[in-house]
Amino acid sequence: MSLFSKKEKKELVAVFDIGSSGVGGALFWTDGGSSPEIIFSVRESIPFQEVFDFERFFVNTLKALEEVAKEISLSNLGAPSKIFCVLSSPWYASQTRTILLEKNNPFVFTSKLADSLIQKEIALFKEEHMEKYASLGRDMRLIEFKNMKTSLNGYVTDSPLEKKATKLEMVLFFSMSPEYALQKMEEAIGRHLRSKGIKFSSFVMAAFAVSRDMFIHRENFLLIDIGSEVTDISMAKKDILKEAIAFPLGKNFILRGIMDSLGKTADQAESLFALYKKDHAEKKLSDKIDKALFQIGLDWLKKFQEALVGLSNDISIPSTIFLTTDDDVADWFVDTIKNEQFNQYTLTESKFKIIIINAALLHGIATFKEAVVRDRFIIIESIYIARFLQ
Repeated sequence: MSLFSKKEKKELVAVFDIGSSGVGGALFWTDGGSSPEIIFSVRESIPFQEVFDFERFFVNTLKALEEVAKEISLSNLGAPSKIFCVLSSPWYASQTRTILLEKNNPFVFTSKLADSLIQKEIALFKEEHMEKYASLGRDMRLIEFKNMKTSLNGYVTDSPLEKKATKLEMVLFFSMSPEYALQKMEEAIGRHLRSKGIKFSSFVMAAFAVSRDMFIHRENFLLIDIGSEVTDISMAKKDILKEAIAFPLGKNFILRGIMDSLGKTADQAESLFALYKKDHAEKKLSDKIDKALFQIGLDWLKKFQEALVGLSNDISIPSTIFLTTDDDVADWFVDTIKNEQFNQYTLTESKFKIIIINAALLHGIATFKEAVVRDRFIIIESIYIARFLQ
């Protein structure tokens, strides 16, 4: 559908943001235009684990999701006609795959040919990611499929069907999730909200679409989403989401590092980090925290550098970064990335320019009912749903 096309009928839509930090939820009105009206927003955090256990993390995520669904139901603002779940890591796997077909004699590009080629790629993608979610079962569900570019004989076309060519290139984006996890999420929501079918999609695609439209002069950029347990890095080149990679170090890695280094509890580590950032910690303690954070930063940067090398594939890394993370750690991660030396001068186009995607930056692209919390993730996802998924 067209980016700014309008529908005559307004719809009430529910969106759930499911990541490693917590679960957010919202209700918004949309007519298919570019500015949804968010009338309710709520967020539940996932409890911190001193030693991360995935099974317990999954159970806590479902509890948070059900609580958010309950609060949306109790808001008495109406029953949503559609429900969307937008997943962040570790709840999905995504990949951009390129199909190349070349023949000596011209062939006709038909829907049957396209479908057969796409189904082969889907089967390969499922096979490659089964082991990642072995604890949740081996069945995978395709939640997202985007044809990002189709070229015939080297020329990009939006209408390739029934045309002849000797060379075909299709750039496809897939997202998949374990069937068991999706079913449990559907059950948690279904206990409080009725829906004919819940649609799932990935946060990376939502962030890509919104960032691309907000900054149309930047066709090359990195998307970095830092949750509590996972850092996701994706690369866009020439307006195409090309590669994605993740590593299991996020916001909680900072707290665990302070806990281990200073012998503190989780609550104490969080309080000390907050005091340190405000420059309110006494000198001796501040020096200890500084030393701990220096090592934490080195360890995180090592994984970050490895991720950039994995993304590069012999091409330069974009220097523009769009960053999404919680406000309390955003500045620390910005400083850590800017202080990084190796990749900024060997793999990137120039020194990193980091743009934090927060509620202030997103001001004006959605409207809000009075007193509704401005949640950056909910704003991004509501815009994406209103523009592209209706």
